[in-house]
Amino acid sequence: MALRALWLLRHDPGAGGTVLFSRRYPTVEIRAETFNGSTHVPVPSDSAFLKALLFELRLVDDHIFVEHRDTCTRINHSSVYSVRTEGGDLWPVLAFQKSGLIYACLPLVEETLEPRPPLLTVSGLSQGLALLLGIVDYISPSRKNEAEMSAKIGQLRNLLIQACPLGTPLNTNIRSLNSSFDDIQEMPTDENQPAWRSNTYKGKPQVNVCITEKVKCKQYDKRDVVDTWQVYGAVNCKCDIEGSAPNVTLSLNLPTNGPPLQDIVVHHCVTSVDPAMLMSSSVEPLDDSVYNGPYKFPFVPPSDSFNLCYYTSQVPVPPILGCYQLIEEGSQLKITVNLKLHESIKNSFEYCEARIPFFNRGPISQLEYKVSYGQLDLSREKSLLVWVIGQKFPKSLEVSLTGTVSFGTAGKEHPTDYVCTGNTAYVKLYFRIPDFTLTGCYVDQHSIQIFAPGKPKITASRELISSDYYIWNSKAPAPMVYKTLFD
Repeated sequence: MALRALWLLRHDPGAGGTVLFSRRYPTVEIRAETFNGSTHVPVPSDSAFLKALLFELRLVDDHIFVEHRDTCTRINHSSVYSVRTEGGDLWPVLAFQKSGLIYACLPLVEETLEPRPPLLTVSGLSQGLALLLGIVDYISPSRKNEAEMSAKIGQLRNLLIQACPLGTPLNTNIRSLNSSFDDIQEMPTDENQPAWRSNTYKGKPQVNVCITEKVKCKQYDKRDVVDTWQVYGAVNCKCDIEGSAPNVTLSLNLPTNGPPLQDIVVHHCVTSVDPAMLMSSSVEPLDDSVYNGPYKFPFVPPSDSFNLCYYTSQVPVPPILGCYQLIEEGSQLKITVNLKLHESIKNSFEYCEARIPFFNRGPISQLEYKVSYGQLDLSREKSLLVWVIGQKFPKSLEVSLTGTVSFGTAGKEHPTDYVCTGNTAYVKLYFRIPDFTLTGCYVDQHSIQIFAPGKPKITASRELISSDYYIWNSKAPAPMVYKTLFD
């Protein structure tokens, strides 16, 4: 369970790409040569890797069809890529984008690469993902301040010496580490204390657990195009418990006939897990043999907040069903949006709004509309309509918007999009429902076991948040690029 290399990259559509940080582990690379044998592909230079990864992610030359990258038989359902380099196809490269930055690493595969082993057997992927997410958590608060971000990136090398010595991730909570060698504490004298517990808590035991589910959806309202949706969950924990290595057991519960959790990835602090739980994959069709619980996680918690596990689930229906129609009538556009909250969904939102962008057009010069519920706002740039539905749907659970829109002359400052041309357009939903999950997944506070002195205070919460929730215009062709891009 080690990493061959790690990168932090920036992509600017106008200026190209930049390598902000990179770290290679020569000792792990020697091991990779031994394990991979004749199938070994060396790690290229930073500039070569940057160019190859941007190409693989379709961030450059996306208008050109390249068979090995763009063929429909090669659709990625994960963030693991095969990056073509001069030395061969570099695999498995774990990479994702967040707030304009690209986080990437190359885990060690302890066997030959031909044929490629299943991703579930590559143990370094989960640890690599946890480390990258720790770096995201460390970098993200400073994204709006370039000087602060540069200072944090400058400290990464020292931090990774502690977090990932010799390429082995030990502590993925980068923010909890010290950037100065002078402040590094001595290793704990208690041989039972794991490396990820950097300090020992003193005080009343407390455990906070939050289940966050994000639902991704694409709806077309077409007979020949299938609507798709998927749930992605994360269980975040913060355990303030005395002792060098306290043992905690947490169980996730589902309601009767609830959809099973799949693609489960656990934090490295989990001490044991049922193998069947990790083998349930969304790639395989659901049947009676799919593992459906119990989902029990015994672990020794890190000192700070961490994500105990990630999962996906195939729920039977999306939370909000929608239909969007946009047609041209002379010099105007006529729009109709209908939304319906499914009856099984909790009708209590922190916020709920539908955003209707207009690309490749001038500013909105005239707007006439009627909404059955909520209010409609026009953005300052006059290129976006924001329909604020609020904190509840009406008793009918249905809302509608109709209107006509006229535009002025387009300028350089108005948004463009190479997919949303002509009448190809979408509505994007943004919402959050507190104390609710789409799968029904919850944590029973009474089932949490803590093997430490004192009666703990346990807090459990959950939430459902929209993520890439699109409703496409049913009166225009379905955009194939977006369909594959968001899968």
